[in-house]
Amino acid sequence: MNHSKKLLRLLFCAICIFSGKYTLLAQQSSADSALLDRVSTLEQQVSDQKQGESHFMVVGLATVGFVANKTTTTSSGISQKVKTNSMADADHYELSPMLLWRHGSNLLVEFEPSFDGYGLGVNWAAISYFATPGVIVRAGYFVLPFGTYNKRLAAGWIDKVAGDPVGVADLPPSSDFGVEVEGGLPMGNMKWNYDVAVTNGMQLLPDGELQGAGIVDNNKNKTITARLGWLPFQNSSLEIGVSGMFGKVGDAGSAYENLKTDMYAVDLNYVHNINPFLVNIKGQYNFIHIGDAQYANPADSSSYTFKNQTNSGFVQLSLRPTAGDNKIVKNLELAFRYGNFKTPDASMWSQTTSSYDIGLDYWLSWRTVLKFTYQTQNINNTVPAKLAGEANIAKSNSFFLQFSTEF
Repeated sequence: MNHSKKLLRLLFCAICIFSGKYTLLAQQSSADSALLDRVSTLEQQVSDQKQGESHFMVVGLATVGFVANKTTTTSSGISQKVKTNSMADADHYELSPMLLWRHGSNLLVEFEPSFDGYGLGVNWAAISYFATPGVIVRAGYFVLPFGTYNKRLAAGWIDKVAGDPVGVADLPPSSDFGVEVEGGLPMGNMKWNYDVAVTNGMQLLPDGELQGAGIVDNNKNKTITARLGWLPFQNSSLEIGVSGMFGKVGDAGSAYENLKTDMYAVDLNYVHNINPFLVNIKGQYNFIHIGDAQYANPADSSSYTFKNQTNSGFVQLSLRPTAGDNKIVKNLELAFRYGNFKTPDASMWSQTTSSYDIGLDYWLSWRTVLKFTYQTQNINNTVPAKLAGEANIAKSNSFFLQFSTEF
């Protein structure tokens, strides 16, 4: 009996020992399995997100300031003066963060919302594919390659004077929905670049003006815009560009359905150190032509026509000291710009505007600037009386204090 009890006790102890051992092994095996799964997951994440493979960045620009204006309008020999001042206006205030997401070395997503004090808009919303070192394919909403101002120079921290050159930034509409291919290649000691876009195009308004068609095209035709740039010198100090834009602008099914527009632009950019100054010369000239059409006279509903041609352009010179050791003087830059804008004669929006800007800039860094600009504009409104217009002459003088930065 005693032997039986001892045997049972030994058997019970053995069962307990082996049970504990197997339980421990089972727990250890379970822990090892979970750890291996976690390590495997981390390895997969590292494999999927290698350095440089996926990247998100926020950049952008901001422009703020003060503007004071006095405008004198003379009509039928009677003059009227109006004075205003404001901490900002829609043309000289902007906050535009750009969201950039890069996936791999070939794909880039760009989105740039913009707030101008009146509402939130979008400057840029596109996907770019870097096919080869000389070819970029882009699709979405982007700035058209017509001239250079809108695409390269319009940002406040790049432009040398406050505000845009009259007419150049507004006509034709600067952005559109479509597909674009751009790039460049060397030509011995020279270089060239190209930019071609196919987009929805523009829409003709009842008074003969143009606006962007938007995300839904107003006809089945697409507009082609292209620019070719040539840099003849080895140091790339000079670039000369030519641009063209062609397409139908009339609404489908309307009397203007087959009406076409053809536009041309030439531009120049010269930057070179001519001791003791860094000399910067920029310019652009736009020519816009729309085919002949009959329009409705708002005064009596009769029809009328006019030669629908618009011209605009500017030339800008800036000088920045490069000699000497005075940092304050070397951070200063003197700029002068002349602009001219002429809309079609005998139209409801007929006018000629000449603009003179002189400014003094102080560069806090290469991408942050404080600008003092004085502007004089002479505006001659020549809308015919038969279109219920009233000819007048306006002279506008403005002073701008503007701070611009790129972040």
